[in-house]
Amino acid sequence: MTTDTPTTGPVVIEARDVRKTFRVSTQRIDTLKERFTRRPGAEVRDIAALKGVSFDVHQGEFFGIVGRNGSGKSTLLKILASIYRPDAGRVRMAGRLAPFIELGVGFDAELTARENVALNGVLMGLSRRDASRRLGSVLDFAELQEFADLKLKNYSSGMLVRLAFAVMVEADADIMLIDEVLAVGDAAFARKCMDVFRDKREAGRTIVLVTHDMATVQSFCDRAMVVHDGEVTFLGDPESAALEYYRLNFAVEGTERGPDREVPDLNVSVLDAHLCDPEGARAENAEQGVPIGLRLVLEARRELAEPGFAIHVYNEEGQEIFGLNPALAHVLVSAGERILIDGTLENPLLPGRYFIDLWVARDRDQGGALAMQRTHLLDFVVYGTRPGAGNVSVVNDVRARVE
Repeated sequence: MTTDTPTTGPVVIEARDVRKTFRVSTQRIDTLKERFTRRPGAEVRDIAALKGVSFDVHQGEFFGIVGRNGSGKSTLLKILASIYRPDAGRVRMAGRLAPFIELGVGFDAELTARENVALNGVLMGLSRRDASRRLGSVLDFAELQEFADLKLKNYSSGMLVRLAFAVMVEADADIMLIDEVLAVGDAAFARKCMDVFRDKREAGRTIVLVTHDMATVQSFCDRAMVVHDGEVTFLGDPESAALEYYRLNFAVEGTERGPDREVPDLNVSVLDAHLCDPEGARAENAEQGVPIGLRLVLEARRELAEPGFAIHVYNEEGQEIFGLNPALAHVLVSAGERILIDGTLENPLLPGRYFIDLWVARDRDQGGALAMQRTHLLDFVVYGTRPGAGNVSVVNDVRARVE
């Protein structure tokens, strides 16, 4: 296992030699008679979900936990949330906890959203009055004001995940434990959740996220841990963790190639990514109609033969607005060399929030197969006073006249 890199800040989660084993019946049992007449221990096997997991999480960290299905990562998160008790080892938590682990856990499907929010608040230690006061902000964040008096059994999975996440956000806990259930939400709500993650981290909150999305790991995590067969195989740099995840996910019988797929590559590390104003200074957002400067500094993680780059701009709903394709034709980039991508582009974007992703492609061993990497670069707001339909303003000379 690759060792952890030093991280500042006090430790708020400490796990030492955590172990968990489940006893699973090897025979299907459908009736009470079958349950009471089976021989004790005859049809049961042990599954070791966690085999001595140890790690620390520091205050204010965005900490990722990744691994293949069945690796033990979700079991670990449930132990951190005190849903499961470990068979051995210890877990220490410093701070108030808000878990968001399984869709609908803690909700009563026969109650309305209004009643569930109040009940959930009381379970988190709030008074009934304080819990009721949270209702408006919870429903506003979840965008479910019109469905406050609808029973949860009539909610869609997307509505339910939005309500559950909003309840957790409004709890304003010190530590947030989040499983992959965010994948149930739509693209716009997922972006909204990313904004929450960023705001919470800047406020000194700690986030532990279990995910299969390596773009999220690379873009948001300070550190990441890879769990495989109940053991930690890597703990440290998010990009290296993503590469380890890809190797485990695509490896077949000790090789790095699946039957019909190549192992995705991490071709570059993103050292810097930011917008520039018209004077060339670093900018967080952009003014409507004013040209946007973009500057990326990349470092090659391996030798890249004629690498290609695709810069995609998306709106809040995850729809691609436009793209750019800078390339290094007839160039061989050595491992460790830096690549600068910069320039200015017209800004046709209407006011709103936008996101920029980077795709990197290289020839794999000159064999014609492309090795692709995708990572999230940044998000920004276009501000202005001339809104319109869609996302872009098109230069035109279309006029109306009477003949």
